[in-house]
Parts: sequence; structure tokens; C-alpha cells
Amino acid sequence: MTKQWQTVCKVEDVTPGTGVCALIAGKQVAIFRTLKEKKLFALDNFDPFGKANVLSRGIQGSIGDDLVVASPLYKQHFVLSTGKCLEEDVTIPVYHVREVDGVVEVAA
Repeated sequence: MTKQWQTVCKVEDVTPGTGVCALIAGKQVAIFRTLKEKKLFALDNFDPFGKANVLSRGIQGSIGDDLVVASPLYKQHFVLSTGKCLEEDVTIPVYHVREVDGVVEVAA
């Protein structure tokens, strides 16, 4: 199956160390750009514990070798690369994300 890529924004619109939210195929997707490596990650914006679309506003960090985002509501940590919650047995969806010619694209 071929991926359909949706243009989201310019990569410079995602400040390193922060996240933004985009609507991809009817789903809210949180897109993060890491501070040091400036790598892109995309995962579901829906916090399953707080029952709200807020993860794009979470705080990035690391726990051990894992790059994570902490939910702004109840502070659970989600691994950016896998969507796995470190405190509970829950995993949220992750999305393929890439940079092409300075533009962020997410697979729909």
C-alpha cells in the first residue's frame, strides 16, 4: 500500500523542543521536533487518560534512552518513536513523518 503524504507546514514552523497539531485524514496529529537532533516525530494528539486532544502542548524530554512527551494534563510520558506510555500499559498511534525540501509531511 502506497503512503499518501500530506503537507503540514514548513519545518521552521516547528520550533525545536516543541510540538504542533495538524489535522491529518480527520485525526489530530501531534508533530514534535526534538531540541538537540531536530528530529521529527508524529503521534496521536489525544491523551487517553485526560480524554482530550492536548499532547502537542506537552513538554518534551528524555527518560533513559527514550525521547518522550509528558502530557500537560496528568503528566504520563509517551515515547515519541513508539507512542508507548511509560507509566501505564497503553500505546497511542504513531505516524510516519518526514521532511522534504524544508516541508513537514505526515503519512495519511
